[in-house]
Amino acid sequence: MRHLGWALCPRPLLRWPWAAPPGLPRVSVTAGLCRCSPGTSTASVTGMEELLSRSVPPLPPYETKEKAPPPAELRSAEFVRYYRGLEAGPPRAELLTRLARDFGVDHGRVAEFSAKVLQAREQQRELGALLQAEDRLRYYLNPQYRGLFQHLGRLEGGLRFLVELRGDLVEGLASKAVGGPHVKEMNGVLKNMLSEWFSTGFLNLERVTWQSPCEVLQKISDSEAVHPVRNWVDMKRRVGSYRRCYFFSHCAIPGEPLIVLHVALTNDISSSIQAIVKEVPPLETEDADKITTAIFYSISLTQQGLQGVELGTYLIKRVVKELQKELPQIKAFSTLSPIPGFTKWLVGLLSSQAKELQRNELFTESEWQEISEITGDTTTETLKKILNNNEWVRSEKLVQVLHSPFMRLCAWYLYGEKHRGYALNPVANFHLQNGSVMWRINWMADTSPRGIAASCGMMVNYRYFLEDTASNSAAYLGSKQIKASEQVLSLVSQFQQNSKL
Repeated sequence: MRHLGWALCPRPLLRWPWAAPPGLPRVSVTAGLCRCSPGTSTASVTGMEELLSRSVPPLPPYETKEKAPPPAELRSAEFVRYYRGLEAGPPRAELLTRLARDFGVDHGRVAEFSAKVLQAREQQRELGALLQAEDRLRYYLNPQYRGLFQHLGRLEGGLRFLVELRGDLVEGLASKAVGGPHVKEMNGVLKNMLSEWFSTGFLNLERVTWQSPCEVLQKISDSEAVHPVRNWVDMKRRVGSYRRCYFFSHCAIPGEPLIVLHVALTNDISSSIQAIVKEVPPLETEDADKITTAIFYSISLTQQGLQGVELGTYLIKRVVKELQKELPQIKAFSTLSPIPGFTKWLVGLLSSQAKELQRNELFTESEWQEISEITGDTTTETLKKILNNNEWVRSEKLVQVLHSPFMRLCAWYLYGEKHRGYALNPVANFHLQNGSVMWRINWMADTSPRGIAASCGMMVNYRYFLEDTASNSAAYLGSKQIKASEQVLSLVSQFQQNSKL
């Protein structure tokens, strides 16, 4: 998310006005509002409390919930103005913390109606009475701030503001600027609300070409978080012949990219990203007869506030259908994906084994002897140092010696390292959840400084066999079984025979 498979850290593009979903009242939260002066960032705690009391509507009694009037629009607009007038950082963190803590669930009411549900069950009262008691309990489980979010979502520009606000929440939780169970709960509530507002029925699939508006091309370039766009020639290449670029926009905000997918059209499953993104001479005319394979090589979320909202899976599925319609001869769908975190994991293993075992058990004796001869160090210190600064790729001999052990270690990292039973690597977990097969690990597939630093230059293909994706996904999500090719399983077996954790 961050990146959904490929791009873990979305780049914020919250710069253009958004609109409310069709059919909802269109009241602006920006008209007549200006950013407050920097001095308002030191607003008193009392002023903040008073603002929240005015802005957050109380939860109406259950009996009158359908008849309760909506909160005053000016109150919601005041909240937006006040929030945007605060400086990013501690002032906003303070407001978010107070909103989550002081305007959450009424635990007294929850306890009261929980008891009534239990009482109705114990007394074996008629089903209608039990269902009504459960409905009341469900109602009072709603936090008070949910009403504010609901009203903001109906205002023109309110959806954009809520994505901004959640972006601050996500960033604050990651940096520990905000925290605690109340804030985490509010983050989850807002994420679920955004998931409904950004469900597939409200999303439009749009293709980017060189004839697309310059504004759209700029946004696509700015949002590319996996393989940065170098210049306009590079951008033209990525939307030209043998390439496709698609994005989802919201039906109320057409033309605004939310998540972007880049595709290469080839005649085989690519094993190197340089062949896809390298600069080339003037583009040739696309020959459909040469296209048999679609390679998904980059997917980037452009809005930090939409992290965790399921967009990537649906984008891939929609693009597959679009490509099948346009180019029915395509038979293979695969990714060429980075392996973020592998180098960090490997260096961590080298450090822990040196500290706890006083020896290295990741390499065979003959491998370690060759490595030691090249580095001039019988300990792992030099190896760790050159892995951290990318110096090892300068030695052709060392690259050759490390090829075999790094490939099996990478296979284990992807296939064997788990978090709660699922793949530890976030990219692997994303594609396995979608029903792909861990198909091939590629040596020196990304020789850019970023690729060497993140995964020792290795990349992996996750292949989508369309007839099997549903069953593969069910097996992974249900029984945590990873579908992998013979190449990957062979490397895993080599790891189990030659390496120890």
